[in-house]
Amino acid sequence: METLLLKADENSIRYAGELLRRGEIVAMPTETVYGIAADCTDGNAVAKIFAAKGRPQDNPLIVHIASLDMLEGVVAAFPPPAQKLAAAFWPGPLTMILPRGERLCDATCAGLSSVGVRFPSHPVAQAVIRAAGVPLSAPSANLSGKPSPTNARDVFADMNGRLPLVLDGGDCTAGVESTVVSLLGEKPQILRPGYVTKEQMERVLGTEVLIAAAITHAVRADEKVLSPGMKYKHYAPDADLTLVKGDFATFRKYVGGMPAKNVWCLCFDGEEDALPVPALSYGGEGDGAAQAHRLFSALRELDRRGAKTVYVRCPAEDGVSLAVYNRLLRAAAFRVVDLRGDGENR
Repeated sequence: METLLLKADENSIRYAGELLRRGEIVAMPTETVYGIAADCTDGNAVAKIFAAKGRPQDNPLIVHIASLDMLEGVVAAFPPPAQKLAAAFWPGPLTMILPRGERLCDATCAGLSSVGVRFPSHPVAQAVIRAAGVPLSAPSANLSGKPSPTNARDVFADMNGRLPLVLDGGDCTAGVESTVVSLLGEKPQILRPGYVTKEQMERVLGTEVLIAAAITHAVRADEKVLSPGMKYKHYAPDADLTLVKGDFATFRKYVGGMPAKNVWCLCFDGEEDALPVPALSYGGEGDGAAQAHRLFSALRELDRRGAKTVYVRCPAEDGVSLAVYNRLLRAAAFRVVDLRGDGENR
């Protein structure tokens, strides 16, 4: 299959809509990461997403809408908490898990009775959804398990020959996937952290928002999950990653004791030249927004540089940085070394 890489404009967006109405799949930008889109009601079209990505069939997809009217048939209920969150954060990088509507195909929901839905803020994503005329299922546009793409070049590297069209809408602004919050239980629960934080949602809802244990711990192989990004190794470069907790002096000493062949570091801005091995930075220390924006590009650059072993300066575990920490944990297959005095290696 020939894959076209086209700048997102009126003509290419119209063509994307035609392909989607014919049951094809298209890669498009969102404000979070690039996604592969298909008609969420067409099981054959959605199956092409799983085939292109090599994605496990039990990993549900998120449905993207371009207006609240599109919720009809996508969700079976849109309760007051969902309405409050939509008013505060839509369009934007927030996905809500709600009871599934009757229009959706089983493949979109991985056979679950719930569905994740969001209203992206990226103008190209909105235009593509309108051109298709239906809500779109759209996971990240990478090979399953690899770092999510935040620019069209990285999408094309993974998807050339696997789908007919990649729309180039420039770099994504957020850089990590949307926050996923379940509204199915008594209290809202974050299943995947992102740019919209626990604290922001609590201010809007006036109630506690729980954080799922799966954000920082692996789930069982036989466990069903309601959100993408919870179950499998994700976001990983070819190199073996290890997260290291501790201050910079301790990190530098630890890395200096390792065999140096093909060893790299992923560090904070300004630390590169002080390390004993090659290093890339992924944002300033404590700057979760910058880290989120640059993380996946940095992970892909490590592959381009031939890194085989990578030690990562650990981000904070709150705010937007929690999303970065979550992605790095999964990229590292939960390998963490804690060098703090009160920490334990795991």
